Amino acid sequence: MIYLDNAATTLHKPGTVWKSMEKAMRTCSTPGRGTHAAAMNAADAAFSCRETAAGLFGVENPEQVALTFNATHGLNLAIHTLAGQGKTAVITGYEHNAVVRPLYSRGLSVRQTVSPLFDQARAADAFYSAIREGADFAVCTHVSNVFGFVLPVEKIAEICAESEVPLIVDASQSAGVLALNLADLGAAFVAMPGHKGLYGPQGTGLLLCGRTPEPLLMGGTGGNSDLQTMPDFLPDRVEAGTGNIPGAAGLTAGMRFVQTKGVGRICRHEIRLKNAACAGLERLHGVHPIWTEDETLQTGVFSMVFDNLSPIEAAAELGKRGIAVRAGLHCAPAAHRTAGTHDSGTVRVSFSAFSTMDDVYALISAVRAIRR
Repeated sequence: MIYLDNAATTLHKPGTVWKSMEKAMRTCSTPGRGTHAAAMNAADAAFSCRETAAGLFGVENPEQVALTFNATHGLNLAIHTLAGQGKTAVITGYEHNAVVRPLYSRGLSVRQTVSPLFDQARAADAFYSAIREGADFAVCTHVSNVFGFVLPVEKIAEICAESEVPLIVDASQSAGVLALNLADLGAAFVAMPGHKGLYGPQGTGLLLCGRTPEPLLMGGTGGNSDLQTMPDFLPDRVEAGTGNIPGAAGLTAGMRFVQTKGVGRICRHEIRLKNAACAGLERLHGVHPIWTEDETLQTGVFSMVFDNLSPIEAAAELGKRGIAVRAGLHCAPAAHRTAGTHDSGTVRVSFSAFSTMDDVYALISAVRAIRR
């Protein structure tokens, strides 16, 4: 199988990820539940994950890195902390349902900005105008999971800082692909999954905390057992119950792979493949990749539409030829409304550090066969 659905989950992982997880399952119990070797091994595994993430993402104190189950968990924690009845949130027109659904479920007033694809200046201007109308907090995806569009998150962070509006950054598609620094952004929270560009396993994620979040779950933390409320310090405040220590060990190995490989190098590799794929597909009759050659505006993720063939049908035909892609609205209907593809949806192609130019040639060949 040629796997080109890495925006959902990176299927191919470094061998160190599997080995680290297996070792943790054999040697670790739960941190904070004893002073025996298995508990201490677990504590070391959790701290190593926080420490590695802190170094990779410019977090001053490893304890500001909360271990989550995925980016959705982290985003819910962040929104839960900042939301309140009658408050107003500003979001971009490219947000995932992991942002939109928690906002609407809390009865917030949501002001969504509108700006064209691959136009960072207008995206920043639209955000500025929305913030000036009044906002209690803002959420910005760093990269669109549908189109790979890189939002001007640094400029948006400046706008929020000037207006003293807390910012949540959804780094689901940028962590491990683009440079990301919590201290430089000054964001309240940055949420990310472990199973995408960080090459960790499913069921892992990180919430980088510029402030102390409010817990969603209450329970044991392994310490302060006399307290009837959750501790007021990180990471214990938001890590109730037994965590995914084998997952944390695998995520550490994945992040170390990213550090060794280099975020910039990974990004350039994925963009090179995306550009070659889109240029080749564009030459085929009835195929329309949505892309730009500007490396500052799009990562290794792109969508395409077909004449007289629905995305679901096209993806199914590609699947028959051994190529894995995703079709539909990709849990981000707002992005499709913004780009004008909501009625049809798209076929999404997404590369990883393990993708090759041979994968690109196979994709183009398969699409050519389907069009015939």
